Amino acid sequence: MPSQYTLRWIHSISEIPKEAWNELAIGLSTPFLEWDWLENLESSGSATAENGWLGSHLTLWSQGILIAAAPMYIKAHSYGEFVFDHQWADLAHRMGISYYPKLVGMSPFTPASGYRFLLAPGQDRALLTGLMVEEIDRFCKKNRLSGSHFLFVDPQWHIEMQQFGYSSWLHHSYIWQSGNCSNFADYLAQFNANQRRNIKRERKSVEQAGLIIKVLEGEAIPDSYYSKIYQFYSNTCDKFLWGSKYLSRKFFEQLSKGYAHRVVLIVAYKEDQYDDPIALSFCIRKNNHLYGRYWGSLEEFDALHFESCYYKPLEWCLEQGITLFDPGAGGSHKKRRGFPARENYSLHRYYEPRMNKILQTYINQINAEEKAEIEAINQDLPFSKHEIALGTLGKDTHQE
Repeated sequence: MPSQYTLRWIHSISEIPKEAWNELAIGLSTPFLEWDWLENLESSGSATAENGWLGSHLTLWSQGILIAAAPMYIKAHSYGEFVFDHQWADLAHRMGISYYPKLVGMSPFTPASGYRFLLAPGQDRALLTGLMVEEIDRFCKKNRLSGSHFLFVDPQWHIEMQQFGYSSWLHHSYIWQSGNCSNFADYLAQFNANQRRNIKRERKSVEQAGLIIKVLEGEAIPDSYYSKIYQFYSNTCDKFLWGSKYLSRKFFEQLSKGYAHRVVLIVAYKEDQYDDPIALSFCIRKNNHLYGRYWGSLEEFDALHFESCYYKPLEWCLEQGITLFDPGAGGSHKKRRGFPARENYSLHRYYEPRMNKILQTYINQINAEEKAEIEAINQDLPFSKHEIALGTLGKDTHQE
């Protein structure tokens, strides 16, 4: 390694000054690699060694200045990753190979594309990336980690990393992009007549229930609402996502300190009861991207979930000039509401030769099957014949 560079592993993002880390992260399209988000996950007790997320972050320095970093975690399980590698773990077990622990690069509990190494502008990207990959390989072999994995990676970085021998695994997310839409009427016009009626009926049912939906952003969010976010999140996890309550109350409460400028809430109230939300959708905004994260409701109302998580956020996106809305994990509800399946990738390397050989042998077949599934999903979207004829469904037309 050239003498002007120093590599250092750290266990906590807090070991790096916020300003130094964000010099590398603020310019990225993703908000989930910024210091406040990652540090909050750790200091709130959400992503900790006790929960199976041992911080093992690689940093690269030149003359005492941080010029590159990679947030990573040693994992003893696969929970909270949203890239479901349980079949690979089962295969390793049947072959008598230890699958855990493993090294994972991602923003914990965050199934949103954008992960990459953080590199200072003006640096030799290929050189620094090569140094970091070499160090990751050395670290994993020394500590007997089964593999190194990067999840929900940035599309361009995905291409760059294949040069370093990582195998690319194709998945899909449901992503809305504004395209030619300038208002909600344009959004509705894309659908066939039956689905347009359905969406109008769902929105009308929320209105007839006497519910008021408001969008609150940044400083307009009362401090007391951050604890309420946890209440709604916890309620949803208890009802539908047992075993997936990864985030603590402290995590949400701490968002108000250094990350409130990124937070967007879609809040439902009963008429004239504006101090007491009955439902809430929690989103994160950065520039012209919006990311849906969590939702919850204290009472059941017809179509309130769709209004809070899809229609009102989409309407707000169009008003704000937001061009991309990633509503979060899952898909059955999303594709019916105009969110095509779009490709995302993870990168993988196993250090046990037999496992890596199997991965390299079969990954193209696995990806071909996933690509066929994406095409089938997008052929089943409820768009008009005109929209289908345009042939852009499921294609990522957004440029960073």
